[in-house]
Amino acid sequence: MPKTYNDMYIRLRQGLKDAGVEAHSLEARLIIAAAAGKTQAELLRDMQLYTSSEVEAKAAELARRALSGEPVAYVTGAWSFYGVEFKITHDVLIPRTDTEVLVQAALDQIPGRDGLRILDLCTGSGCVGCAMAHTLPRSRVVLVDNDEKALAVAQENVWRLGLADRVECLRMDVNAPPPADLGSFDLILANPPYVPTGELAKLDASVREYEPWRALDGGPDGLDCVRAILKNWVAPLRQSGRMLLEIGEDQAQEVFRLMRQADLHQLAAVQDTQGCDRVVLGKK
Repeated sequence: MPKTYNDMYIRLRQGLKDAGVEAHSLEARLIIAAAAGKTQAELLRDMQLYTSSEVEAKAAELARRALSGEPVAYVTGAWSFYGVEFKITHDVLIPRTDTEVLVQAALDQIPGRDGLRILDLCTGSGCVGCAMAHTLPRSRVVLVDNDEKALAVAQENVWRLGLADRVECLRMDVNAPPPADLGSFDLILANPPYVPTGELAKLDASVREYEPWRALDGGPDGLDCVRAILKNWVAPLRQSGRMLLEIGEDQAQEVFRLMRQADLHQLAAVQDTQGCDRVVLGKK
């Protein structure tokens, strides 16, 4: 018997709920939209239309993967960050609400300003830099990552979002100084790996088993990449420019010390929704 998208949604939502999936309604919508090749808005518009056996089979396969523990962002290949939908693959981290704190903190530093030059280090999917470019339509942004596959995902997101005229992707290693011809920046942002190596095995299984460890592993104390950034990448920051770094819990005081050594001043921390210092910032 033919089913509407709404019929399929109700059945899948219940199946996810019975399996203990907390966000069962959202995940059901995401899975069906991905199976049908629709946006969520298009799916909501078409809920009373009949679907096809092909879409049902695709949705069932995606649901099977989600129920096995694979994060729905990887199952569907897309995730929303700061109001923008990004392509996501297993080569990049899933954008998180905590990282939206980094974007908002940066925007709060430059109220009413545009026409800025912004650098996003350890860009991964490109979500931070693209969100900045999307919000500041006259800004110019450079996305940097040392992983070729991650940078390919970032480049596709740049194209998909229509930002290619203002956003550039470059393969560089933060462990080395940038070339002089990279130029200077008003803002430098980074969501570097900051999980201590010894903590990786203790992460939630959905992170530990599916997300790229190289984008998580920050070395023995979680700050190897932060040290490299503060050693090598303060130089391209313009006078009165600001550097903002996402960090892990209980890392703020040590990162403040490293920022002072790098001659950054007016240091401050911004908390996440759990009250943890999630972003630190300093001014050159």
